[in-house]
Amino acid sequence: QVQLMESGGGSVQAGGSLRLSCVVSGYPLCMGWFRQAPGKEREVVATIHTVSGNAYYADSVKGRFTISRDNTKNTLYLQMNTLKPEDTAMYYCAADNALSRCVNLQYNYWGQGTQVTVSS
Repeated sequence: QVQLMESGGGSVQAGGSLRLSCVVSGYPLCMGWFRQAPGKEREVVATIHTVSGNAYYADSVKGRFTISRDNTKNTLYLQMNTLKPEDTAMYYCAADNALSRCVNLQYNYWGQGTQVTVSS
């Protein structure tokens, strides 16, 4: 059983920064951040393998966002720099403990979401 709770969202101006946090219980194999804007499909932002630290980034955020984890604190982070208005969305922390679902981004465990709003 895996449970997640994300926080750190807020409202910032374009070019600003935010850091999202997600407290994780259980023993997930993979973790990641997803986002969904009004009228758009949910999309993956970044993922990370819990043990190895291997990370993946969507092209739209690569070079601006950094995903990391602190296994001692059981916390996942998303550092977001040089934010753009198009980054505005509800951000969700997610995880899974099965290799096949991790590889296919079919995560079973989800947080409640935290809102990020970027103004121009």
